[in-house]
Amino acid sequence: MRFVTNLPYATKEEEHVVIPMSDGVELSARIWRPTSSDSEPVPAVLEYIPYRKRDLTAVRDSIHHPYIAGHGYACVRVDIRGTGESEGVLEDEYLEQEQRDAEEILAWLAEQPWCDGSTGMMGISWGAFAALQVAARQPPSLRGVVIASFTDDRHADDMHYMGGALLSDNLAEAGTMFAYGTCPPDPAVVGERWREMWHERLEHTRPWVLEWLRHQRRDDYWRHASVCENYQAVRCPVLASSGWADGYSNAVTRLLGNLDVPRKGLIGPWSHKFPHLGEPGPAIGYLQEVVRWWDHWLKGVDNGVMDGPMLQTWMQESVPPSTSYEERPGRWIGEPAWPSPHVHDVTHPLTPHHVGPPLDSAEQRECVPESEPMTVQSPLSVGQFAGKWASYNAPPDLPYDQREEDGGSLVFDSDPLTEPLEILGSPTVELDLSVSEPIGMVAARLSDLSPDGRATRVSYGILNLTRLDSTSEPAPLEPGRRYRATVQLNGVGQAFPRGHRIRLSLSTSYWPLAWPPPRPVLLSVYAGSSTLTLPVRPTGDPGEMPPSPFGEPEGTPPLASTQLTPREERWDVKRDLVGYGAELEIVKDRGMVRIEDVGLDVGLRAHERYTAVAEDFTSVSGESAWTMRFRREDWDVRVETRTRLTSDEGEFFVDATLDGYEGDKRVFSRTWNERVPRDLL
Repeated sequence: MRFVTNLPYATKEEEHVVIPMSDGVELSARIWRPTSSDSEPVPAVLEYIPYRKRDLTAVRDSIHHPYIAGHGYACVRVDIRGTGESEGVLEDEYLEQEQRDAEEILAWLAEQPWCDGSTGMMGISWGAFAALQVAARQPPSLRGVVIASFTDDRHADDMHYMGGALLSDNLAEAGTMFAYGTCPPDPAVVGERWREMWHERLEHTRPWVLEWLRHQRRDDYWRHASVCENYQAVRCPVLASSGWADGYSNAVTRLLGNLDVPRKGLIGPWSHKFPHLGEPGPAIGYLQEVVRWWDHWLKGVDNGVMDGPMLQTWMQESVPPSTSYEERPGRWIGEPAWPSPHVHDVTHPLTPHHVGPPLDSAEQRECVPESEPMTVQSPLSVGQFAGKWASYNAPPDLPYDQREEDGGSLVFDSDPLTEPLEILGSPTVELDLSVSEPIGMVAARLSDLSPDGRATRVSYGILNLTRLDSTSEPAPLEPGRRYRATVQLNGVGQAFPRGHRIRLSLSTSYWPLAWPPPRPVLLSVYAGSSTLTLPVRPTGDPGEMPPSPFGEPEGTPPLASTQLTPREERWDVKRDLVGYGAELEIVKDRGMVRIEDVGLDVGLRAHERYTAVAEDFTSVSGESAWTMRFRREDWDVRVETRTRLTSDEGEFFVDATLDGYEGDKRVFSRTWNERVPRDLL
């Protein structure tokens, strides 16, 4: 990344600005803006997240907010109610209160003497959710949003559920927010009130996983703030981006296809990162694109930002399987619209262990011979090399070689490709199937199979079969009865070379990425009437773009920080061949880091552990433990949280603890032991 200091506008920073809410709660903001805005007002751009602007995101924020401010904007970073130095309690994600607060913040910004009355919102992950959700509420000053790594569908395409199946990230993310939501404000900012504010958070916080487990169907809880419920509510321009390695690889194209406003999409090879910090690379000059977007939509500059393709995306080339890549080889391509006129669905029949040549007509489909059912009952070990639902690339968390996973799966291989093949979009698998139990799931994986046998997962999808007809009104399955099920895989841009094969793998478990059904399930697939459909893009490349359509990544120099203790990152798969236990252990420890600007030492350690014993589907267990520490000469505080999720055939069990410490003295402790019925899951 190139760090720049010579920007069009000289800027100043206000480290702590209080924004009052109508109910008396005060939110804390950090503001960077041109010094000239005292007399020449500028548009304001808001990033609104719960991740602590003074310390935990301070270094990241210093790279892009001063950069955008230096191009003539007031950049405002606000901690959501109950986080950082903002008053109140953070009770859950995307609540009505959170969105009302955002509207009040935008109204406050528009009224400031240094603001010209126009506002925008930007962010990644929670910040992108917030921006898109607030855009659907149409606040009068909001002129556009810039969002990265997000979803428009909180139930079907978030870290909670996938195809109606419970994701382990539902537990992991709840563990993350259990820790972040109980951290204290900094007494250097709020003074002696810090302890009172901290204990209010400790007293009123509950493990969010309890609420998320109580909504196992698509209901009003998930419909709230899911923009897909009414795309027409969004009336401002949208610049949306994500990465193929991210869990949020699908929403960009859905917005492009469903919004009726000026919009652009960008999908790179990245994990859950801003594109200018993109890993795997190549990272791009994203902030330059953001400034162009704001210049046009907030300042009215005729800069051609809407010229060119609606979607710019990275077509990934074939790579050997690895849990981490520094760079993903490929090339940029452009699509004039979405759905793209260049992409066409091509359907392949599934015959025993084989992906057949394309079916050109309905008549050809009817001619595929019926076959005896193929069966599989996957062991719980299938899924140990699946990686994270959303890759963060720290520790390395991408899926590894799928050959061990395929040993417990039903596998279909194509013939070696005689010509290169490229796909762009979401593959789908249509299965004619039956199951042995009233509750079951199927995981479908698409892999690039190289001539030497290595299998690199390209995409995957999961379906809880009790949600065949409806995710809001599921129904138990009738064992032995034949059903038709459609499994949609995650969107991807992938090139398969000549000589490689395409592999489809089906399994009845995918632990620990997804929580398994209560009992092992024997799945029968009638291959002759099942299909794989690929979104094929011609290799002639009608949307070929220049090799480097984006500039080098830029940003302002990051705040000074010092690594005081070493970082630790681990991703360990363990198997006990005496007791038949299996374990996945994940450690992400940032060590202690000093933020020099505020003289504060910050430590963050996350530890996840997922276990199972033999083929006992009720033995699975997930645990998320966090330690957050804040320290300076006269102040040393830490929060320790632990959340453990287990189940039997009828219920989930949540055991959680929350402890707060001042120095070595524990000043708060609470324990939860609760159960939630399984709802056909």
